[in-house]
Amino acid sequence: MRRFARWLLDTGPVLVLAAIAGAGSFTHIRDTASQHGQTGWMSWAIAVCIDLTCVMAARERQRDKKTGKARPGRLTWPVLVLTGGIVLSLAANLAQADPTVWGWITAATPAAAFLIAISMLERRSTRPEPSAPEPSPVLAPSPAPELVPHNVQDEDDGRDERDGELAPALVDYARRVADEHHAKHGKPITRDALRAHLGVSNQLASDLLRTLRTA
Repeated sequence: MRRFARWLLDTGPVLVLAAIAGAGSFTHIRDTASQHGQTGWMSWAIAVCIDLTCVMAARERQRDKKTGKARPGRLTWPVLVLTGGIVLSLAANLAQADPTVWGWITAATPAAAFLIAISMLERRSTRPEPSAPEPSPVLAPSPAPELVPHNVQDEDDGRDERDGELAPALVDYARRVADEHHAKHGKPITRDALRAHLGVSNQLASDLLRTLRTA
């Protein structure tokens, strides 16, 4: 019910404008046809044909846009039909006007308002619906490299379980880190920088640094 009420408030004025303007344009076309020999039901039929042709051509233009048939700068058949209907409608309205500037303006107003209302309805029906935002991909954290081999008794200690010496794999890795640091910064690596890069304790970082310097 609320959706219908919103639709009525939003589209209702345009529909009322289209109905009133269409009735005025219809009357002018019917009177023009009657004055030129098309009397009786034929004058009504001519007025209906011209007005409905404009509506039908506008709908076909909308359908061409949806299906991709309408191309920029290309004259399509619905556009040609709509143009012809507009010319006939305006000509019939001007034929019923007094031969003054304001007479022509007031007589052309119903036809112009009818065409404007149709274009507004067509524009609203082709408005794209907002699409739901695509969920952003969740990146899984990459696993940290294994610094200490499996034969090490304690990863925080980093010493061989047989003789308490530093694990060779850890020493080799620390040497590569120290060499990269020296090549990048032009000075030897410090204990804090080595500890932060390897994620080890202060004591183990000191022992590794001492080993590297004495090697």
